[in-house]
Amino acid sequence: MATYLGNNQSTIQPFGRIFALLHIDVPHMRLHILYFLICLLLWQTNQGQTAVGIKIPMERRIWHENLDKSQQKLEKSNSQGKISHDTTVKLQVMDALVRRVDELQEKIEMDSTLSGQGKIKYLRSLDYMLQGYTANMNKRDFSPSIAPALVKAFDRCMELDKERKSIESVIAANEYPVGKIILDCLKYSEDNPGMVPSRYILTRKYLQLHPEEIMPELAKNPTVYFADSLIKAAVQTDVNRVYDYAQARGQLGDRIRHHPDSTVQLVARIANSKSGQLYFPFLDNLMNGKITLEEIDRVKDNDLGYFRLLVKTRIDYVSRTLPPINDTANQMKTLTDMMERKAKEYFIREINALHDNPNNAVRFRRLEGLTPQELYYLAVLGEDEIYTSSYVSGVYPRIFQRMQNPRGDSLIMSVNGDYFRKFIKMAAGYNTLNNFLGTMDKQNAETMMKAFVIGLEKPRKTHDLEDAVDVADSYSSIMDKNKELANFILNEVKVCYTKNVQDNNKRGIVIYNLLRILFESADTSKNIDLSTMLGIPSIYGKDYATLTDDSGRVVQQVFFYGDEDKDGQLSFINFMAMFRGRSEWKIDERRPDWVTITSTRGKPVIIFANRPLLGEDDPSEKAQDKLMEYMASRNLTPSVLIHRGHSYHLNSTLRRLSPSARIVVLGSCGGYNNLNEVLTVCKDAHIISSKQVGTKTVNEPILQAINTNLLAGRNIDWISMWHELSKKFTSGAAKEKFDDYIPPYKNLGAIFIKAYRKAMGEE
Repeated sequence: MATYLGNNQSTIQPFGRIFALLHIDVPHMRLHILYFLICLLLWQTNQGQTAVGIKIPMERRIWHENLDKSQQKLEKSNSQGKISHDTTVKLQVMDALVRRVDELQEKIEMDSTLSGQGKIKYLRSLDYMLQGYTANMNKRDFSPSIAPALVKAFDRCMELDKERKSIESVIAANEYPVGKIILDCLKYSEDNPGMVPSRYILTRKYLQLHPEEIMPELAKNPTVYFADSLIKAAVQTDVNRVYDYAQARGQLGDRIRHHPDSTVQLVARIANSKSGQLYFPFLDNLMNGKITLEEIDRVKDNDLGYFRLLVKTRIDYVSRTLPPINDTANQMKTLTDMMERKAKEYFIREINALHDNPNNAVRFRRLEGLTPQELYYLAVLGEDEIYTSSYVSGVYPRIFQRMQNPRGDSLIMSVNGDYFRKFIKMAAGYNTLNNFLGTMDKQNAETMMKAFVIGLEKPRKTHDLEDAVDVADSYSSIMDKNKELANFILNEVKVCYTKNVQDNNKRGIVIYNLLRILFESADTSKNIDLSTMLGIPSIYGKDYATLTDDSGRVVQQVFFYGDEDKDGQLSFINFMAMFRGRSEWKIDERRPDWVTITSTRGKPVIIFANRPLLGEDDPSEKAQDKLMEYMASRNLTPSVLIHRGHSYHLNSTLRRLSPSARIVVLGSCGGYNNLNEVLTVCKDAHIISSKQVGTKTVNEPILQAINTNLLAGRNIDWISMWHELSKKFTSGAAKEKFDDYIPPYKNLGAIFIKAYRKAMGEE
């Protein structure tokens, strides 16, 4: 803060000033002798100058006062601990922004080469520098510690600007945040010859810090001289955006398409090909010369051949993630998404659709020619769609029939351990785990199951909890079929818990403690109340009051889909038959997109169900959207959501979840992705799901049991409800279908996700 003599001839003494800045109580100075010594060193060279007042003309006094105000704001930030908690950093920052800025004010005022307007220009710029520092302090890229470099850069730029010389060298020599504030504050020096090249330098520095923003920035200014070098860098860090811009018309698209780099040319060629989406999963191998577009062309129109190439590439990519390479291939997720899509569309939906065909040779014809590894990936990637019979009678046995040496450990090694927890979880759920482990010697089987449990504390880049949820989901099935193995797993969980406690790994402690509690609760003789143990809302039932809206109504929404095979339409007819001719229900079918079912006695219940319309542009989904708009306009918030339809429609339902839902009936597989998405939107939802697509045989009794309780105003008790339902499914195919349904209190995956988020403070 510059000292000047105005009408009141006031001056500010340096030592009192610095003690005030550092918030030191002068009577207690002995406690702060270190501060004193540092202050003395910083201020002694300036003592004589600041003690002498400088007379400031009236027309410039306002600019000095503005600087004083900006410094006072910084002092306040410092007193509030916003600048830094590090004493050394605070001293350096405040010395630069107070003492050094004061010196610059005096320097400007005493500069005889500057006119009055010239002095105002630099005083104003100096104030903008302080304002820029304050505004950006502690934001991304801006560290408070830049203050000394910032003031030094300003001083040097001012000297160059006075001589009409370029400031480019100063911007080039400093870090991005310094250059950014300097260029912003020198807005009254636009005529400086270095201003334009300095902006280019600053842009380049920014994009080096944030390569993910290269393409959007280049789209704004595609003609910058260094565009080619940035595009080349972007291909390595953000190839998807390069791909997108290469498809677009305009200068940037042209620049990408005519780029001299061979890798950029490859991306541009793929982007402008009709088969671009089929090439993209292989981009990493294409970029490294391990495969050519011509090789992909030979199989891309053949579903079997193309899937086979995807599997081969996935196994190669996974091998690179292992030591000593530890590399992640470009577009790994794109490749996996394409594998999953092809697995479901071409193979799994075909064999599912033929589930009523007693001739397995006909039903599973599409699996002919697949290798054990390809069948393995069909299973793990099709988890949320594959039927029990498709897995048990089709995919699983063929894996081992087609191995020269049918061993489970050899199978897992052949895919580099990829998705092995998912495979074990599915084997447990479909009662093939004992068979799988029996294909290898006991020691290897124990090693396999130990690997199944350990290492869950290590976070993955995507689907962070999926492995832990797979382990949680598998335990009940293992406990039912192999108590010795269940005890082995529980013991390994306890060992892992102890190790994570010793390592003070919070994530690991939480994961293994939750697994231990869940697994011990599977022993019904211990009578463990999971809700109490885990500190989460009850998983055993829903209070009626939590299901009603502000008007005392229970609102339900049911999602239907039109299908070429008429399954969706038939499901809708069967659903409506539950209410037709029943005196306790009234049906309103006047609207073309949905129907309304209202209770006529007992407690108020309103059920909305969209019609399963078939046609172009997803008319069923449009009907759902219209229904949701209608419900929102009348403040009708559903507490019960029901998905009726094939598993491949489930994502559409999940996109339309309402946070108000307390009971969610999926009617199709409750795999990790589905559970996680439901619980992200509906944090306290109870989820009923099935390993298969929902079936009328089981769905209708479940929904009738729920509605019976709601009409009576009774709380939902899942344990007693499931016990009563089980009496209706005692043998044969009916029991098998009912056993595929998982009630909320047995849905260990959902319980684990809820408890984990609670324990980690993520709710």
